[in-house]
Amino acid sequence: MEPDLKFEGLIEQILEKSYGILDDFLDSSEVDDLNKSFNIRTETNAFKKAGISKNNEIAAEIRGDEIFWLDNTEAFPAEMKYLEKIEYLIRYLNFTCYLGLSSYEFHFAKYPVGTFYKRHLDRFSNDSRRKLSVVFYLNENWTDDLGGQLRIYTTEGQTDITPAGGRIVVFESDKLEHEVLPASRERKSITGWLKTS
Repeated sequence: MEPDLKFEGLIEQILEKSYGILDDFLDSSEVDDLNKSFNIRTETNAFKKAGISKNNEIAAEIRGDEIFWLDNTEAFPAEMKYLEKIEYLIRYLNFTCYLGLSSYEFHFAKYPVGTFYKRHLDRFSNDSRRKLSVVFYLNENWTDDLGGQLRIYTTEGQTDITPAGGRIVVFESDKLEHEVLPASRERKSITGWLKTS
């Protein structure tokens, strides 16, 4: 497999601080296409309130987003293109880092104005398959004053990441607690996990 400089930079960041940021995972036209898919899913009432824990309990005081799970057997072309890029990322990570990743799960995430997700860890206590958490942002013309940052907690403190369209954030699911801050505009992303068997 040929070296991919963008992915190499992402990997270096993850190795150094347990998370990495890449601003051009997809180009602007691909982000536009995903936004169109997102909007169609919204118009057809495909989104459902997100829950917490494996029992999927609804707890608005902890989490306020709505989600739609992506399924590559029923995906729109833009969604399929994103999942294919994720599959390439998995192959690259396995080739370069020997992570043993074998599957993934992703959903659209919609945070209505003022909603949030309190500080948490992405790995269930009785399920260690989630290795890397992945968030890809669909927000156009997003500025810091709108809020909605992903706040990651590390041993050095906290880091706030702006959810700018086209940006992907990858971090270790079992190591970094994180939260989603409230925003004054609807906040859109594709969120998921790269998993082992």
